[in-house]
Amino acid sequence: MSAAPANAPMPAVLGGLTPYLQVNGASNASQFYVRAFGGTEVFRVPEDEQGRTMHIHLYINGSSLMLSDAYPEYGHALEQPQAFNLTLQVKDIDFWFNRAVEAGVTVAMPIQDMFWGARYCQVRDPFGVLWAMNEPK
Repeated sequence: MSAAPANAPMPAVLGGLTPYLQVNGASNASQFYVRAFGGTEVFRVPEDEQGRTMHIHLYINGSSLMLSDAYPEYGHALEQPQAFNLTLQVKDIDFWFNRAVEAGVTVAMPIQDMFWGARYCQVRDPFGVLWAMNEPK
């Protein structure tokens, strides 16, 4: 998606909680999330002269995900993601898992039957973010 014109309306924010990730290469991450998780980019602030963008908005699985690059000169240094995952509640976990693997995620936990009555897995994207997928049996 190209950057929206300055007077374009902001797209609706979907879901009740919106993760906002700061990654190294937000434009590349957006393209990856489109391939790996079926995302749709709905808004983007143009890149600066260093190739960074301060805001990208995606829709993934009925929810919004927002991204930006790090801007250490403004107090927003890049930090390695830790102690969380983004969990996708899905139907057909095999499809979701296989698409993500084909796009280039690293498998952290293959699909397993879990004690809470679901099939579950975890993958890590090239930007260090851990994603989980959960499908009730």
